Amino acid sequence: MSNINGRKVLVRKIDNRIIAGVCAGVADYLDVDVNMVRLVVALITVITVGVGIVGYLVAWAVIPEEGQKTSIAEDLINKNKFN
Repeated sequence: MSNINGRKVLVRKIDNRIIAGVCAGVADYLDVDVNMVRLVVALITVITVGVGIVGYLVAWAVIPEEGQKTSIAEDLINKNKFN
């Protein structure tokens, strides 16, 4: 979690990541155990027959990585604006 002007900001964590740091970032933002978030994502994926994977990929693109100011999606949009 990052703090900007004294408030929490959701970021993908660099440490404690398995794939992209989405679950670790959400867990840090919500102050819960990262394994609980991973379990919830896994359950959502199984129950919804894969929708959890799509949600994870969207979060990966939209949530900026720790230490970065913009997300992957923002970078792609800004890159295409100037071309």
